[in-house]
Amino acid sequence: MRIEHQTLAQFARRGNDGVQAAMVLDGVTKPAWYQALSWIDPEHGRVWRADETEYVTSSHVIPYGYLRQAPAVSATWWDELVASLDALARHTTSRVAVRQARITEAIATVFPEVDITVTEWTTAHGDFYWQNLTAPDFYILDWEDWGTAPRGWDAASLWHNSLLVPELAEHIATVRRADLDTHSGLLCQLMRCAEVLAAPPGYADEFVEPSRLHAQRLVSQLTSPA
Repeated sequence: MRIEHQTLAQFARRGNDGVQAAMVLDGVTKPAWYQALSWIDPEHGRVWRADETEYVTSSHVIPYGYLRQAPAVSATWWDELVASLDALARHTTSRVAVRQARITEAIATVFPEVDITVTEWTTAHGDFYWQNLTAPDFYILDWEDWGTAPRGWDAASLWHNSLLVPELAEHIATVRRADLDTHSGLLCQLMRCAEVLAAPPGYADEFVEPSRLHAQRLVSQLTSPA
């Protein structure tokens, strides 16, 4: 049973049926959805929802915090990750996970010299981090935010989430190169770096130096003549 709550303003903006709506996503490895119950709590200005889904016996790769060593996952696990992201990208939806404005706001203040126009959009999970992946069996959890996003969004999120384990980040860059090497994919990576570089001290401090180093490379790629 998965239970979530949100403010009335959040509910008005994004709804709360993402987990249920994801049942249409064929070819994506995720828990099956069975039924749901939603109710309003007017006293506290919140909307609650409980979704009954398939019980997954595998655990989160990490429950919280940062990944500090490569997870012990199989080649089959990586194959399922690749196949799921490919299948997800082929779906069309009116749901929105990420808008151009978010990319613009994050990058423009730090790297104003970069062309921040996203040219390719696909369907994405929207919150693709190690905390939402399971092992040893591969499942993608928490589908409340899925929708359209720049091509490479999910891969860039997992890549940046892995920067404390350089060989793991490089492996992700390799298996998702087709997305990450596009203009949109490079922007997604740079955005993740820019968010850390623009943040006040105390926010993901360990990611500052690797983000700075990768940002230099990404800016060079994005500003070099074609």
